[in-house]
Amino acid sequence: MLLPQLVGCALESAPDAIVICDPSGAIVFANRQASALFGYDREELLGRPVEQLIPEPFRTRHRAHRAQFASQPRTRPMGAGLKLSALHKNGMSFPVEISLSVITDAPGTLFAAAIRDATERQRIDAELTRAREAADRANQAKSRFLATASHDLRQPLQALSLLNGTLRRLPMSPEAAEALAQQELAVTAMSRLVNALLDISKLESGAIRPEITDFTVQPLFEQLRREFAAPALDKGLELHVESCEASVRSDPSLVGQILRNLISNAIKYTRQGWVQLRCLHGTAEVQFEVLDTGIGIPEDQVRYIFDEFFQIGGGRNATRDGYGLGLSIVNRLVKLLDLKLDVQSVLGRGTSFRLALPASRGGTYPSAADSVPRTTGLHHKPASARRVLFVDDDVGVLRATRMLLEAEGYEVETAASLTEALERIKEVPRLDLLVTDYHLGGETGIEVIASVRAKIGTGLGAILVSGDTSAAVQGLRHDERVRIASKPLQAEQLLTLMSDLLGPE
Repeated sequence: MLLPQLVGCALESAPDAIVICDPSGAIVFANRQASALFGYDREELLGRPVEQLIPEPFRTRHRAHRAQFASQPRTRPMGAGLKLSALHKNGMSFPVEISLSVITDAPGTLFAAAIRDATERQRIDAELTRAREAADRANQAKSRFLATASHDLRQPLQALSLLNGTLRRLPMSPEAAEALAQQELAVTAMSRLVNALLDISKLESGAIRPEITDFTVQPLFEQLRREFAAPALDKGLELHVESCEASVRSDPSLVGQILRNLISNAIKYTRQGWVQLRCLHGTAEVQFEVLDTGIGIPEDQVRYIFDEFFQIGGGRNATRDGYGLGLSIVNRLVKLLDLKLDVQSVLGRGTSFRLALPASRGGTYPSAADSVPRTTGLHHKPASARRVLFVDDDVGVLRATRMLLEAEGYEVETAASLTEALERIKEVPRLDLLVTDYHLGGETGIEVIASVRAKIGTGLGAILVSGDTSAAVQGLRHDERVRIASKPLQAEQLLTLMSDLLGPE
């Protein structure tokens, strides 16, 4: 036979075990790796049937497969999609991967099998499977946590804020007024932290999905100017928001969140001078730039500004105004939207953040501010009692809201569910406004609004109080008689929204 020439040094030095059989299934060659893999001396294998290397339960089936392969020989993996096992001399079976090929140059056809021990690979695959399952369980747990936290963490803050607003309307000593003012600051700080942490958790878990569309920029810029005029003025800063007639393509809500964080951050770190928002037009993109005359960022700290809890001028856990989460949220949103954000800063002279967005391809588009509730910024006590139905399944929030609204002169009906809400409107002669929480056990505030309007009329004004950002909630923003309010909602915010919807007497 020409077997020595066919085998040669290549087969002996191959990394896998090589076993060559004749058409009867007798082993005519086994390399060193085959001897090591199966525990036999090479002489013990030669002339023996290849089924000796297969566990007993599979030998009959293997003979049939071997005969079929001999009738239609071709190079291929053995048992594709199946888990194959081999038998060691000591009687222990182990998983293997086998590739079959045909040797046709020899006198008579020979069949070669390259055999690899798959024990380690299957162990790694099993570990990866367990890791994926653990990750899936963790993601599901995080999703459940977010759903719970968005509601349950904000509920007590909601009650605290409304109770604070009620107490500030009562006669009290200067000392009590100061204590309430400090309490309001603490509640506001807690609310900012909870919102920031939940935003980061949602972004990490993939709970926030961008809704990409074309939109005009100027209404968003105008909304940002109104929103940050007072905070800038309180610090003695000038706020410059230039006109921007561009249209861009992205998620308008998330772009607005990016700019809000950048402007808030600029005001925070600017002690004197100005903060500016402008846009720079290009052929394919539009750049939004937030500039300030603030303290600037040391060169060795620029790389850390997007880390959680990092604040300029101190360590990662420095205690200062804010929590160092705003830019971390910005960074995640920029990646989510696949945008570009550039930072330029000179220590002691200021910082520039430049956000690049793809330009729209022409046409007229909705504005980014369409989703922002328009309010008058002022509220007033009604000259005559207006009747409000408030729906919430949290007893603490329900009582706190009733106390606030009654202190403002409203007549208040309360309900804890859709069924109770429909019962209440049967009992009252009229209803001027509906305020409802979004999550109500198995029901939603959207269902409450639709059902109550079906009884009262589609023109009934409604406020939906929610920490939810789903498309279902966003869809209500196109209703001119609905306002969306994010939890935790402060007393002044609620009263302003109500006044805006109710209008003058």
